[in-house]
Amino acid sequence: MENVDAVVIGAGVVGLAVARELALQGHAPLILEASERSGSGVSARSSEVIHAGIYYAAGSLKARLCTAGRERLYEFARRCGVGHRRCGKLIVATHAAQLSALEALAAAARGNGVELIALAGAEARRLEPQLACEAALHSPLTGIVDSQGLMLALLGEAEAHGATLITRSAVTRVVLERAGAAIGVNGCEPALRARWLVNSAGLGACALARLMEGLPSGCVPTQHLAKGSYFTLSGRAPFRHLIYPLPQAGGLGIHLTLDLAGQARFGPDVQWVDSAHYEVDPRRAAPFEAAIRAYWPALPPGALTPAYAGVRPKICGPGEPAADFRIDDVTRHGIPGLINLFGIESPGLTASLALAREAVSRMG
Repeated sequence: MENVDAVVIGAGVVGLAVARELALQGHAPLILEASERSGSGVSARSSEVIHAGIYYAAGSLKARLCTAGRERLYEFARRCGVGHRRCGKLIVATHAAQLSALEALAAAARGNGVELIALAGAEARRLEPQLACEAALHSPLTGIVDSQGLMLALLGEAEAHGATLITRSAVTRVVLERAGAAIGVNGCEPALRARWLVNSAGLGACALARLMEGLPSGCVPTQHLAKGSYFTLSGRAPFRHLIYPLPQAGGLGIHLTLDLAGQARFGPDVQWVDSAHYEVDPRRAAPFEAAIRAYWPALPPGALTPAYAGVRPKICGPGEPAADFRIDDVTRHGIPGLINLFGIESPGLTASLALAREAVSRMG
């Protein structure tokens, strides 16, 4: 049995941020990733948006870690040369009946320490002439980031301080012991023992926790999978800001985001699924077009092309209130040195650096 200081399971943006945080604090974490390369799971299929912290319940982990993580992410991207742009976004009310909801969203954002700029329809159109809306909220703190560049920078800094990434290493057994966690990989008997273990397996986090021998079964939430499809725009979009409708059940509505090259994409929608699959059904273009024309009536017919899909590991189901991040530590499950990360979906990318610091601070 080889003894190691710490193991982080999962090399998405949050797992890499956790490994970096551990390494910066003088540990030598081993990162175990089931796939052939890091950053190829949930983190590779996002909108790449740096969120301001608008939508989350006051006092929640999502609210606190998003706002703290946002500023840390901008600073990290500047320092490490990761492509990003603080482009801002407009959240729009497309008809008068939505104005009260827009005001409520502005009030919720203020509760999280995020100030939005209220715009009348004419003011919003001065920023974006092709936008159709009754009113809008301008979020100047919102931005975009090269998510793959971010993950490479996190991994590089983690490795420079003593972390090691091992890919093609699916954790298939975990035995929780008094001295740490014994870990088996790829169907083999446990050959590693870690003093500290962080489960950052994304879509596999709940299944992995259920494998842990010694973890009380009531400590593992029920996972629900929400698939979101994206379509890209043929040609260049006439927008400089991200454009968001008001939030909808399960997500933030079909919004327009931009990549660093100016390419526009729309999505994600919300489709509850039983298993992760990533095909984009071209027939979903019709409801996408209808949703987009509510705020961009001049969308050319047939201009949407299927792009990619992502699947969010939610710990709330259809019709249920939005769930917060869960950072399960010894106070929840009674096992020193174990951190289980559940429900790490949006704004996980934005919050990643702050979430990592929070998780490591709870390891004891």
